[in-house]
Amino acid sequence: MDSRRVILPQTAENDGVWAENHGLSADGSVENSFGPSSLPGRPVQEVQRCSVRSIPRSHPLPKADLEFIRMGTTVATNALLERKGTRHAFLVTKGFRDLLNIGYQSRPRLFDLDIVKPAVLYDEVHEIDARVTIEGFDEDVDGLFNATEEIPGVLVRGTSGDMVRILKPIDEEHVRQVLRELRGKGFDTLAVCFTHSHIFPDHEVRVHQLAIEEGFNHVSLSSAVAANMIKMVPRGSSASADAYVTPEIRRYLAGFMKGFEGGNLDGVRCEFMQSDGGLVSHHQFSGIRGLLSGPAGGVVGYAQTTYDEISKIPVVGFDMGGTSTDVSRYGGQFEHIFETTTAGVAIQSPQLDINTVAAGGGSMLAWKKRLFAVGPESASSHPGPACYRKRGPLTVTDANLFLGRLLPDYFPKIFGENENEALDSGTVQRMFENLTATIYSDTGNKMSPEEVAWGFLDVANESMCRPIRALTEGKGYDIGMALADFVQEAQEPVNEVYGDESRTRLLSRLSLLRDKVRRHLNSQGISDGDISYQRYLNMRYQGTETAIMVLQPADGDFKQEFKRMHLREFAFLSPDERPIIVDDVRVRGVGSCGGLEKSDGKRLGQKLKYASFNVARPEFVERTTKIYFPGTGKISAPVFLLPKLEPLTLITGPAIIIDQTQTLVITPGAEAKVLSNHVVIHINDSSSQIIRSPVSMHRVQLSLFSHRFMSIAEQMGRALQKTAVSLNIKERLDFSCALFGPDGGLVANAPHVPVHLGSMSYAVKYQHELHEGKLAPGDVLVSNHPEAGGTHLPDITVITPVFEKTGKQIAFYVASRGHHTDIGGLGGTSMPPNSTELWQEGAAIRSFKLIHAGKFDESGITEILLRPGQYPGCTGSRHVSDNISDLKAQVAANHKGMILVQDLIKEYTLPVVQMYMKGIQSNAEWAVRDFLRAAIITKGTHLVAEDQMDNGSVIKLTVIICRDGSAVFDFTGTDCELLSNINAPPAITYSAIIYSLRVLIGTDIPLNQGCLTPIDVVLPKGTFLNPSAGPAVCAGNTQTSQRLVDVILKAFRAGAASHGCMNCIGFFGEGGKDAEGKKLNGYAYAFGETIGGGSGATSSRPGASGVHTHMTNTRITDPESLEKRYPVILREFAIRPNSGGKGVNRGGDGVVRDIECRVPLSFSVITERRTVAPYGMNGGEPGQCGANYWVRKMNGVEGRIGDG
Repeated sequence: MDSRRVILPQTAENDGVWAENHGLSADGSVENSFGPSSLPGRPVQEVQRCSVRSIPRSHPLPKADLEFIRMGTTVATNALLERKGTRHAFLVTKGFRDLLNIGYQSRPRLFDLDIVKPAVLYDEVHEIDARVTIEGFDEDVDGLFNATEEIPGVLVRGTSGDMVRILKPIDEEHVRQVLRELRGKGFDTLAVCFTHSHIFPDHEVRVHQLAIEEGFNHVSLSSAVAANMIKMVPRGSSASADAYVTPEIRRYLAGFMKGFEGGNLDGVRCEFMQSDGGLVSHHQFSGIRGLLSGPAGGVVGYAQTTYDEISKIPVVGFDMGGTSTDVSRYGGQFEHIFETTTAGVAIQSPQLDINTVAAGGGSMLAWKKRLFAVGPESASSHPGPACYRKRGPLTVTDANLFLGRLLPDYFPKIFGENENEALDSGTVQRMFENLTATIYSDTGNKMSPEEVAWGFLDVANESMCRPIRALTEGKGYDIGMALADFVQEAQEPVNEVYGDESRTRLLSRLSLLRDKVRRHLNSQGISDGDISYQRYLNMRYQGTETAIMVLQPADGDFKQEFKRMHLREFAFLSPDERPIIVDDVRVRGVGSCGGLEKSDGKRLGQKLKYASFNVARPEFVERTTKIYFPGTGKISAPVFLLPKLEPLTLITGPAIIIDQTQTLVITPGAEAKVLSNHVVIHINDSSSQIIRSPVSMHRVQLSLFSHRFMSIAEQMGRALQKTAVSLNIKERLDFSCALFGPDGGLVANAPHVPVHLGSMSYAVKYQHELHEGKLAPGDVLVSNHPEAGGTHLPDITVITPVFEKTGKQIAFYVASRGHHTDIGGLGGTSMPPNSTELWQEGAAIRSFKLIHAGKFDESGITEILLRPGQYPGCTGSRHVSDNISDLKAQVAANHKGMILVQDLIKEYTLPVVQMYMKGIQSNAEWAVRDFLRAAIITKGTHLVAEDQMDNGSVIKLTVIICRDGSAVFDFTGTDCELLSNINAPPAITYSAIIYSLRVLIGTDIPLNQGCLTPIDVVLPKGTFLNPSAGPAVCAGNTQTSQRLVDVILKAFRAGAASHGCMNCIGFFGEGGKDAEGKKLNGYAYAFGETIGGGSGATSSRPGASGVHTHMTNTRITDPESLEKRYPVILREFAIRPNSGGKGVNRGGDGVVRDIECRVPLSFSVITERRTVAPYGMNGGEPGQCGANYWVRKMNGVEGRIGDG
């Protein structure tokens, strides 16, 4: 064949560890190569290997052989992960210099005492004094801001149609001064993010023009990078990430092109896979759109080759790498998300919905607190697994090698210090033998090294199943890029209430975007006939923040399609037929490209159904090998080379099938059916058969059940977040879900809100004892009373008993607790600052059957929620419909948990499940006892601490530790209950203790009732930690709980004080008229949030700044969302510099949050540490007290009133 006539489409992937390349020649044959990407000249030299003619490595690659090149790359991802991107500066609106440092203020790991936040990507930040805000606000029931006419320089219409008020025009001279200063320091790359630039990009665009004039090479604008979407935090973060990685992509491309004739790719189509699964020209490829370039190619590949369009059975994609595993789902169309977190960085850009779990081939194996643990720590590529001969740790790869599932003879000899040795089986065997001896020493359990290795693989598989369950139960060659299509998107913000009148305008906007997309695709050589279009509206219910990107259905009815999708995703529709808001219009153009055959998967099911398979002939067996399986031990298995197998070959396990890029293990009893482009493996499910008898407990299964129990709580949490209506639950994530034993003892609590940890168990036990023997299947209870295990009244707990199959015995309980914005009482928020009696704080529910025999008692719960209106100065809940919707969401989350528990019982039987439930609780008890025994050596047996609230009330604690690892937490000496709302029900103290113990232990342990088994708590009645039934308690949950944790950690000398409260702030405004035009009583809208601060330093690390600590981890409201919904301007949200205490390790700094009201509003503020400073530890100085100010402007003069 004349090589000049060969069509050689290449797909190349550079993943930082291995590079794979696949070539398709004109005769349809596929060439592929792979090797370590650290070798010079990747991936050009790998492309050379795939060529049909021999090309010396030192020679440039001829372009005449190439029709197109399609690439996926993890250059951008690796730069982000390794923090090796481009040095750049970040320009942001004045008042928001720490926007990306604070983010949403939640800490990444809930139980880390030493909080480590992801570092910002920029090297310098500068504030630009240019400011705009949205003129109207969503809750404007009285039309206070109804301007429709533009006023040049003051009021302009944004790209969404919203009116934008220019509060401060851009000062171009100041901008030039900043740019010149940066250029003088060597900066040539910028990221820019201004408030509301998603609808008013003018200021950002002007900065870009000035920056280019001043010599900057690359400028990333948030308005351009993040698809014009609201939310300043992820948009700014995306702009910074783009500035960080796009120059690296450009450098990579420049180096890649040098490997071709002429040092360029003129005349060759070079296309890159984007994170959304589409291709884009290399001229337009940016880092922000390519962060999931590699995994996206895999999704496209399996979607096109394995999805059967006849059966329409969804396909789950599983892409396992060295440090993590990517999981995805394809059910006939690609599912996109628009906001995610990658390498600790918030990204706002269209991406395929790919879930990542921190377990892969390089995940380290560890024996922790008597449990098998896999990851999240990774051996990475250096030193790599133990078998790499670089003194690495045991990993998942080593377990597979040790058990015979990987065959060293089929791997290249590229390991060891000189990269010329084979995989090291001997070292791996010795390390597993030593680990087995350690496990026996700790537990007395006799296991073989093979059983230990298999146990770790079981645990790794279970951790990988958790995201798969989330995808499915909630809703060969890597040739994906060769199958992908060229994609161009256009998106613009709008702000329309969907209806008959607006529909015409929206369709017109979509048509304009369609033309824009078409012109772009035409410019890339895609003809009109090869382009298909997908039209979307980004829709949400008014008053909510969660939007759904709705694809135009065949009948064109966006409204009904939105409702259908909302019902599917969130399990409810708006109970009051709220208006539907359209935030964005979007068009996705797909230009069909030539490539590999795409239709192979369309009738895969038919092929399997009607094909006749032949048993593999003996001559196909390359050799035999020994593989370990549980129940059989090591047994002989044949080894087959996949390229030598004929289509329609049947192989029965045990067996191994190998080719250049994969090893397939066929387990005993499984069947592998070889097709022309697929290997389909049918696996017999026998996973639970070996432990269906509760005779004895197996350590591996104990680890597995720990994952299964936690998975149930996590899936309940996801269900609740999706189905809830309120911002508190859906956006701020102020909720918790948990699984409890038949006595109400905690079994597993997902890592949600720590203040709920011990207190929920208190609540479930109360209801269990109150209703023992009286509950039946179909009953659901609700409670929030402080004497019934509640923390404060806004936190409402919904409890569902899970019965065994006869319906007579309760096997488990599932429960969910969510913060309800409105439950009545004084004022307009759920946190009245002036409450002194419990009745002033809203509806108090000791116990109520929300559902009886399957029937939801809406009238009964409505009467309870309205009941506070009978008290002086109080009203009932003003948003009962929202309360009921959130309660139904909690019921739905519990139902999800109940089904999952029942499935687990069906799989393993009730006695086995309950045996491991008790085993998990016993393991937690052992971990706490082990910690306390060790604490005696370093801390002693008697520990004391105290701290003072701002009103002078004292919390005193004495901890007495016994030699058996038990302890008494004695709060004798704590002051009496108070005529205020900082009284804390006993459940809060239990939560603080269990949280503190978990933090002090410092490693992952099952967090359950067993943690409290060795603890006795002394809480004298009548103190403000154990008040009587009458006093107010709302701030006990938010303020006293934080101080309790500080005192416990102080007793153990673990760290200095945190900022010591949750900084609760809320406001509400009047408005609205009845049918007769009379002003309505009460408030029209309300808002509440908690604000972070500084964490205390420890002996090993400084405190973190601008973060939520200890008993809460809720998110802060995004500046743009706040101003869009309410009549306020957020003037500043920044770190309060030098407010943390001085010391060898400084305390974390607090924050400044400056809110300006545009209309009269009533505020509720509940804070602590305004008079009593957070203390230092071991000679460290105290931090500054917080300060609250009311700033009034009268006749142009600003006056401050406050306690600062």
